[in-house]
Amino acid sequence: MQQTKTNKLPKREEIDGQYKWRLEDIYDSIDKWEQDFKTVKRLSGEIVSCKGTLGETTDRLLACLTLCDELTSLNDRLFVYSRMKRDENNADAVYQALTERASALSTEVYAAISFIVPEIISIPEDTLKEFMDSNKGLWVYRHYINELLRQKKHILSDEQEQLLALASEPLHASHDIFSMFNNADIKFPFIKDEEGNEVELTKGRYVRLLESKDRRVREDAFHAMYSSYKKNINTLAASFSGNVKKNRFYTTVRKYGSSLEASLDSDNITTDIYDNLIKTVNSNLHLLHRYLRLRKKALKLEELHMYDLYVPIVEEPEKSIPYSDALSMVQKGLMPLGEEYAGYLKQGFDTGWIDVYENEGKTGGAYSWGTYGTHPYVLLNYQGTINDVYTVAHEMGHALHSFYTNKTQPYIYSEYKIFVAEVASTVNESLLMRHMLANTRDNREKAYLLNHYLEEFRGTVFRQVMFAEFEKLVHEKAEQGEALTTEMLSETYRGLNMKYFGNEVVVDQDIDIEWARIPHFYTSFYVYKYATGFSAATSLSRQILEEGGPAVSRYISFLESGGSDYPIELLKRAGVDLSTPQPIQDALNVFEEILNELEGII
Repeated sequence: MQQTKTNKLPKREEIDGQYKWRLEDIYDSIDKWEQDFKTVKRLSGEIVSCKGTLGETTDRLLACLTLCDELTSLNDRLFVYSRMKRDENNADAVYQALTERASALSTEVYAAISFIVPEIISIPEDTLKEFMDSNKGLWVYRHYINELLRQKKHILSDEQEQLLALASEPLHASHDIFSMFNNADIKFPFIKDEEGNEVELTKGRYVRLLESKDRRVREDAFHAMYSSYKKNINTLAASFSGNVKKNRFYTTVRKYGSSLEASLDSDNITTDIYDNLIKTVNSNLHLLHRYLRLRKKALKLEELHMYDLYVPIVEEPEKSIPYSDALSMVQKGLMPLGEEYAGYLKQGFDTGWIDVYENEGKTGGAYSWGTYGTHPYVLLNYQGTINDVYTVAHEMGHALHSFYTNKTQPYIYSEYKIFVAEVASTVNESLLMRHMLANTRDNREKAYLLNHYLEEFRGTVFRQVMFAEFEKLVHEKAEQGEALTTEMLSETYRGLNMKYFGNEVVVDQDIDIEWARIPHFYTSFYVYKYATGFSAATSLSRQILEEGGPAVSRYISFLESGGSDYPIELLKRAGVDLSTPQPIQDALNVFEEILNELEGII
């Protein structure tokens, strides 16, 4: 029976089982979880006995790496299961406790295995090469070992690496402090909604209020949001600065030239790729300005303010899309990916991969996650909007990426890099968009879809690149000895807003402190990957639609590759070379094409 909307959220047990994921495919009882918990404890003790022996024989090295894979994959399974069970209902004390125990166990595990990398790189390279050449079992670890050798000069001694592993939690305190403040402590005022009712502002309601047709509501919500952060701005600046200092600490101890270089090196990405992204987007800001002029025209405003950037310029069609219809739409939209992909997609829809509806205590938003050796999972909070349909396509892109990787790769390469993590999800969204545009005869619906794409592009490329440029600037200033004061951070952020929005938007003063509420700024140099991933996906989806089979084959091979090679190399083989600015420019050209089409309708 189709889930129906009510004002009161249902309890978990009231949700029909067909709309719940099957976490019992990981563990069908807590007893089995406890058995594996004990096994991980035991294996953590066993692996320490490998210490000091890895360079003795090729068999000893292989035995330790094999044991490490067994230990860490089992540890992953414990943590993923307990966390996803907690996400079903965050008020459930049983799974709160399991998650805390799994988290503490992970700290123990990574401290226990911290000797492995320093010990491998202490083995002479000729010896390592001889080990790999003579033992077929080690062939699978060739990329892993070569990657360690590439980063050798940045890896510390065994004792130092163990100390860093143990210090990881306090060193990341700035992120935790911000998270607790942002999710638990901050309080927002009440404002009046469209009907004049007093409503308490929350982060969840903020976006909806910024989408209000009533401009007074949008403006009130905007100022109310930033007034709350402004009251704590010095604390937030200290937390932000603490994160930058943490990055500088790692940069220094691991002997990198800059925090940016240190962050990118784990993906074997050079700083020129980051710089090229910023330069290419900067040279195309006129397209953003054109879109903003169209927004101002559509909204019939003399001035466009920061609080006018999210109100829809084309209203979403007033229809609720049943979940079963959403699955059908996604299935049809992704048919260009071939029969095999379609079969795995249907398997995910039909066999307990997805947790569909909201219930009391359930974690909000959407994600895809899982553990090696079982199928992937998707958490949704489906409400029946077109955005929700896109979310299904997006998260199943992640899920199928993991599915293909786990089906093909050994555990050591089962984690694809974050640099490519958004590619598969965005390819799915792009293909679904093209399918929906090709099958609508309603100009209003077409305009909505075109604007939806432009908004996705604005948020994922232009906005994230502005964020990336801010991170680069403030880290450079810190590395030059400049204090990261509230005033300096706000002035830097304001300057970027002025540049990116140009003369088309009144840059309200409150936006100067937006840096203080962006969670990704406490996990530095992450946001640029949204823009590169979106650009790569734009190119790949176009190749799939234009070339058909050959492009699909390259793309599926990319999905199967996981972490078996560097992200840039994997994308090159799929058909996108991000070592040049061209894919970014190509994506921006698509933005212009969509903008031209929307300008012709509005």
